[in-house]
Amino acid sequence: METPPPLRLTFIFFIIIFLFSCSWYSFKLPPVFSGESQATAWLHNSKSRLRARSGSVPEIQIHEPRNHMEDVPHHPLDPLTMQEIYRVRTILSTHTPFSPSFPAIHSLSLDEPRKDLVLSWKEGHPLPPRKALVIALLNGQSHVLSVDLDLGLVTSNKINRGSGYPMLTMNDISVALEVALSYKELNRSAVKRGLSPSDVTCVTPSAGWFGPSEEGRRVIKVQCFSNQGTPNFYMRPLEGLTMTVDIDKKVVVKFTDTGGEIPVPKATGTDYRFKNQKEPLKIKAINPISIEQPLGPSFTVEDGHVVKWANWEFHLKADQRAGMVISRAMLSDSETGVPRSVMYKGFSSELFVPYMDPDENWYFKSYMDAGEFGMGATAMSLVPLNDCPRNSYYMDGIFVSWDGTPFVQPNMICVFERYAGDISWRHSEIPVNGFDIREARPKVTLVARMAASVGNYDYIFDWEFQTDGLIHVTVALSGMLMVKGTPHQTVDQMPSQEAASGPLVSENAIGVLHDHFITFHLDMDIDDTNNTFVKVDLVKERTLPGQSPRKSYLKAKRNVAKNRG
Repeated sequence: METPPPLRLTFIFFIIIFLFSCSWYSFKLPPVFSGESQATAWLHNSKSRLRARSGSVPEIQIHEPRNHMEDVPHHPLDPLTMQEIYRVRTILSTHTPFSPSFPAIHSLSLDEPRKDLVLSWKEGHPLPPRKALVIALLNGQSHVLSVDLDLGLVTSNKINRGSGYPMLTMNDISVALEVALSYKELNRSAVKRGLSPSDVTCVTPSAGWFGPSEEGRRVIKVQCFSNQGTPNFYMRPLEGLTMTVDIDKKVVVKFTDTGGEIPVPKATGTDYRFKNQKEPLKIKAINPISIEQPLGPSFTVEDGHVVKWANWEFHLKADQRAGMVISRAMLSDSETGVPRSVMYKGFSSELFVPYMDPDENWYFKSYMDAGEFGMGATAMSLVPLNDCPRNSYYMDGIFVSWDGTPFVQPNMICVFERYAGDISWRHSEIPVNGFDIREARPKVTLVARMAASVGNYDYIFDWEFQTDGLIHVTVALSGMLMVKGTPHQTVDQMPSQEAASGPLVSENAIGVLHDHFITFHLDMDIDDTNNTFVKVDLVKERTLPGQSPRKSYLKAKRNVAKNRG
């Protein structure tokens, strides 16, 4: 992904957002909120349609798997196709440093054309040269390569010999877990806690970087949980047990077990799956709800990526790191019909999740979810009717595995129209002046959604487009807490609640204090590229003597962001 220059009006806003839509899953939920899709209440009536068991409920469309080997790019910003990815792999295999040892591919995506080329391109014109941006790792060195698909050549290869490593691959995680689970000390620690090796599930928390001892080596932490009696192993940590694994050497370089006296929290009541709830629900179940669109949806998706709805048009694609990228968002003028640019590109650039506990087994937990694991790589298939309403359009992601071959992340983005009974605009006139007006317009919006499951948390991203020209971005949080084991079962047993790293949320489980910060890249082009970012503050202004009976009023003060350098 291209790196924009600092703060011209290709500015990057680093919007730090605390996730204000935190909706925690409880352990016993009504059906409409459960992980079980409402689709289980429907019978499969044909290859692509589902119909209700009873009653005359309109049919819904379910996205069928596509043969992406037939895809071709239609737009300069279209992601690399499967055929293009295979071609890049072939080109890399003949590149001198990678022959005969093919590197591990940590990122392979479209090397987007220059912005001026994209802006000048018109539908039907030839596409700018197709290029790929590759981050590969070989013999401990990170290679950042540009591959020209038309020329069939690697045109640039920059080697990073300094600190830092590229995004983890699934192979890295698999290697770390394989090394950890075969470590004899782990098995001994599990037995001491009354567990068998088959009861142990391990994960790879973010390692961070903490001192010279970790310089020049790819290490990752591994921590383990008990899966005995529940799929929600996050609620049953083996507290105090941490392994540091050297991914390249495939060895455990450090093993710590300081929590042998801390009991493993109980499994009772931790299974969050609706179908496994044994006790009757204490609240009345909510009937299924949906929006009726007898004439079908009002939006179209052309060539797989260009979305058109009402007065909006934008390019939408999946990205292995960022998850979802919105580009070339334009709004047609309601009077002239001429498209006006609003945003050149927008995406979530990072999610930073620091935990506030200096304990030896917690200090390193400062996740960079996008940069280390990938929001697209962790985006699971959306659940029809629960994650996305009827009449949704589903989009796949075409990503790259560590060996350079493509794979499909199916149904990871959905597009749909939303109407919740809100009012877009209204005005009424009391009929005392000869007017009797009741003017009200419904608020219907278009939403592009994805959900990333990064370990215990699920992040739901919504880009909502409104007919008045606004783009509203929200991030909701769901899933489970990451808890810390404790010997205490009740609050009264805790010697000092203020000294604890978080509240006691269950028997032998503390919810460690942490936060979620999201940064966004927003390249806004309001009508053109020559924009200025202005922050407006309200300041108190006192009136001059004799100017007005009022003593003061509020005045808008404009503060213009400028480059420094």
